[in-house]
Amino acid sequence: MKIKASITGISGYIQEYVLTNFELEKIINTNNEWIINRTGIKERRILKKKKKEKKKKKKKKKKNKGNSKMEIKAKKKLIKKKKVKTKKIDLIICSTITPDFIFPSNGSIISNAIKAINSFSYDINAACSGFLYAMTIGAQFIETEKYKLIMIIGVDKMSSIINYRNKSNCILFGDGAGVILLEPNKKKLGIIDSISKSDGKGRKYLYQKKKKYLYQDGKNVFKFAVNELVNISKEIIKKNKVNIEDIDFLIPHQANKRIINSVSKNININKKKVIITIDKYGNTTNGTIPISLWNDESKFKKGNKIILSVFGAGFSSGSIYLKWSYN
Repeated sequence: MKIKASITGISGYIQEYVLTNFELEKIINTNNEWIINRTGIKERRILKKKKKEKKKKKKKKKKNKGNSKMEIKAKKKLIKKKKVKTKKIDLIICSTITPDFIFPSNGSIISNAIKAINSFSYDINAACSGFLYAMTIGAQFIETEKYKLIMIIGVDKMSSIINYRNKSNCILFGDGAGVILLEPNKKKLGIIDSISKSDGKGRKYLYQKKKKYLYQDGKNVFKFAVNELVNISKEIIKKNKVNIEDIDFLIPHQANKRIINSVSKNININKKKVIITIDKYGNTTNGTIPISLWNDESKFKKGNKIILSVFGAGFSSGSIYLKWSYN
């Protein structure tokens, strides 16, 4: 029987500090109602030092405030939750656009932190599509029986590349990390199929130059995001001959609630089946899909049919059709 890669565990990490719309009102010319109507976002989490840490003596070693802090905490929670023996982890893929360093990779930093001394670890950069790309890669290692225990993480510290004087961008993004465990499954559960695309035509609409803030042409990104998320979701549903009524959950990239609403309407899926977390966490880029899985894990039942769909800079996009493997 053909082996599938199934999600066997999920965890996540979000910072305690909440950046609300009301706090943003003090920084830029905006208001809570305008932000909610435009994006659906009420608050987002930001990785920052606590007031107590600021008062500490300079001589003491600085605590890690890069995004690997979130990755490590998320993974340690998953290891404890699933009682994972870290020496048996074969592969760690970290999807991020805000790594701690250009090199070494965040993957290697995590391997060291959790003592995954036998793992093959690296980073992948595909903007918001990165996590699904990493899942697809990880699934192939499982299906070919090369590896048996894989960790995939999606994380970004978007606050590090956002200009908080830019009204259009700073309201959208937050920081956070989510991690999943992939293992072999012989019961026809797990990742059934995936589609990944990247055409490069959108490079001028959404990008970040070295040592600069993120740039986004909101109108064009919105238009392309809706069209591509609709198309790629429909494509994977049609390819696998699944009726939309039989899909239990759609988990789209959490970029903007208006985008999510447009996508769910265009593919004609019941709104109750659409997972939405952007209101609490904002757009965490590589973190949106795993954080959504983690946040709503209790809703999923064994055998549930789930569609994951993403859209990111490039433009890049991806979709995964999976059958949930546990209660």
